[in-house]
This record gives sequence, structure tokens and C-alpha cells, in this order.
Amino acid sequence: MSNEPEVKRWTAKRKAELVKDVIKGKTTAKEAARTYDLTPSEIERWVDDALGGMENALKANPKDVTEQYEKKIDDLHAAYGEAMLQIKFLKKLNRHLDQNDE
Repeated sequence: MSNEPEVKRWTAKRKAELVKDVIKGKTTAKEAARTYDLTPSEIERWVDDALGGMENALKANPKDVTEQYEKKIDDLHAAYGEAMLQIKFLKKLNRHLDQNDE
């Protein structure tokens, strides 16, 4: 057996607990970074991410993050489809105009 410390994964649950402690003032990003061998900027990014998601969580009808991304993807697919139709139309128009020039 080695004397190396046990490697623990930083799951969302563990990150959330640490972020709560930072927000509540129980620890600072610097202190936590030293304790857990992380960088202060990494912990600060987790805090920023948590604070950014707070607005959605506090809405009357919060949307699931997956639902938000799926809507964005659907919107992008629709925009892509429309752009492809426009390109196809313009190519046909260009071919038609080239035929009339001959």
C-alpha cells in the first residue's frame, strides 16, 4: 500500500458543497485551493458558474439546462436548413442566369 492520498473526483455534488462554503464565507477560494490542491481561479470559475445558474433556478418556471440547449440546437438546425435552401436557390438562379447569357 502506498502512502499517497486518495484521489477524489470533483463531482458536481462535491463542487456544489465547496461553492456553498465559499459563498457562505466559511472558506475562501485561496484557502480551499490550498486545502484541496486546486487553483483559486478554478474554484472562482465554479462559483461564477453557480451564480450564473442561480437566475434560472429562481425563475417561476425554471427550464432544465438540457431543455435550453435542445432549444438552441433546434434553432440552429432551423437556421442552417434555411441557409442551405437559400444557397440552393441562389445556385439554381445563377445557373439559370448563366444559361440565358449564352
